[in-house]
Amino acid sequence: MEAAIADLIGDRTDLSALNMAGLTDWDICSRILEKCNLEPTAENIEQLEKLYIKHLPEMLLRCRGYVLAGVREILENLQQRTDVLSLVLTGNMEAGGRAKLAHYGLDSYFPLGAFSRRSRERVEIAQRAMILAEQQLGKLTPDRLYVIGDTPHDVRCGQAIGARAIAIASGHHRAEELRA
Repeated sequence: MEAAIADLIGDRTDLSALNMAGLTDWDICSRILEKCNLEPTAENIEQLEKLYIKHLPEMLLRCRGYVLAGVREILENLQQRTDVLSLVLTGNMEAGGRAKLAHYGLDSYFPLGAFSRRSRERVEIAQRAMILAEQQLGKLTPDRLYVIGDTPHDVRCGQAIGARAIAIASGHHRAEELRA
């Protein structure tokens, strides 16, 4: 994101103090613009998002991200089942979310997804995910819905649509934070 900001304002900005985990891209861009003393208008946010997408491939090559052990095997198993529909529910805008899934080789597991649009609210994304799932499977009851995530925001958005939340303490948040 630093490279996108540098393109936008002509200077590097230290974003290390911003906690972005679990936020929507719209919210992240708003906060970054405010930190840079720029108005978080829709136009400015969209401009920053475009610059972010431009720099995302090189950033993904430099970062040290990885797929947690066992995730591919679980996704492979779920993909073979006819009673399960896996879809991605993320605060990323669609172009960014799809690029990240492809970079880590997970895109084939998630042909459907609910992504961030012009919103700071993850609950709206969760509601869109529910609609997508019901279009594929028919009316769903809460006992058939699971949201898996690693931030308190993920847990809350799952709870907001009546889903069972499975929290993964992957290192960013302690188990106690995820239970709250």
